[in-house]
Amino acid sequence: MNKRFSAEELHDIRNIISIRFLIEEVLEIPSKEVEGIFRFVCPCCREFQTAINSKTNLSRCFLCCRNFNTIEILMEDRKESFVSAVKTLRSYLTGQAARASIAL
Repeated sequence: MNKRFSAEELHDIRNIISIRFLIEEVLEIPSKEVEGIFRFVCPCCREFQTAINSKTNLSRCFLCCRNFNTIEILMEDRKESFVSAVKTLRSYLTGQAARASIAL
């Protein structure tokens, strides 16, 4: 069984799949918009002192000082391995790419 992923595939999974989409729609982590800032419950400390940066597609918890990309937040929330998380996100990558091309 091949557990290796190409650098391009990992880059696409981290950058094309919206972290906000992943948090809200896939993981269904409790979230809210506060003063124009998207906040969600941190999968580590369970606090709302979080934010996402849509330009970098990363999220951060300011209380426990953890940063998450799409793979890391899936791994933490679902307690999945890296390999399992990447395989799970592959299906969303195809969907996100299709939606992006339709929007063009």
